[in-house]
Amino acid sequence: MELPLTPDHGWDDTIPPPEKPRYFALSRTTDRVLKILLGGDLARLRADSVAESLGMSSTTLRRRLRADHTCYQFLLDRARQYRCEQKLRKMWLPGKCLADELGYLEVNSFYRAFRRWTGLNYSDYKLRYCC
Repeated sequence: MELPLTPDHGWDDTIPPPEKPRYFALSRTTDRVLKILLGGDLARLRADSVAESLGMSSTTLRRRLRADHTCYQFLLDRARQYRCEQKLRKMWLPGKCLADELGYLEVNSFYRAFRRWTGLNYSDYKLRYCC
């Protein structure tokens, strides 16, 4: 069955338009964790040290992040992705250097994360977008 369309806006007045996606505001705790991660040394920042700098226990931090439907590891991954994008916009770095700068202990962990973020291997990305 076809729905009748009106010439004005394409929708019959009896059919509501689709809802806009809803975005949730971040809690103050999640926002503060992101600021710490984006401004700090990702190789040294751990959840317990971030919680301490916020004046709360690790358990409280975990609980508050869970209330925002997130976790420390997810926020850390987003901060690493953002920093990686910023670095690669300025200049190309070898994967080993970038992995170290983003706090990865193993370069292969960085390569897997990079593939997850971009859908491309690091070397394929370089061929496509750089030199």
